[in-house]
Amino acid sequence: MQQDPDHFDLLGMPRGFALDRDALDRAWRDVQAKVHPDRHAAGSAQERRVAMQWASRANEAYGVLRSPLARARYLCERAGVDLQVETNTAMTPAFLMQQMEWREGLEEARARRDAAALEALAGELAQARRGMVQEVGELLDRRHDYAAAAVRVREWMFIEKFSDEVDAAVDALAEQD
Repeated sequence: MQQDPDHFDLLGMPRGFALDRDALDRAWRDVQAKVHPDRHAAGSAQERRVAMQWASRANEAYGVLRSPLARARYLCERAGVDLQVETNTAMTPAFLMQQMEWREGLEEARARRDAAALEALAGELAQARRGMVQEVGELLDRRHDYAAAAVRVREWMFIEKFSDEVDAAVDALAEQD
């Protein structure tokens, strides 16, 4: 039995964290042009079903590869590294300290209703995200250290989730004014 191609193969993209977004967009449109169910509307029920399955797979592949975080997770998982996102909360000591500082900053900014402090915290998180993209890219594409990348990806996931909390605090403060 032939194994289905992975997301990179399906879209004809080189396997790696660094990705040309315009090339990805073009590749997805090319695949969709071939497999979109509308192109197979006159086909048999089986041909239409297969077209729908391939279009769905192409959309899933595009969604994963388009997101740097999802792409990093996918690369780790394809390399056989289980991120254990539900059970493994291990992070580097430095990141745990940073996480505590960010949480304290959020609570203080909420208590003071300090929009500038919330915006500054959002800026710090954006900078941390940029650093994470660079570091995870290095770990995946150059070092091929998927285990170390998995640790950083879990930390990156925290940054994304915490960024949502900060954004919600900014929105709540704006609604109160």
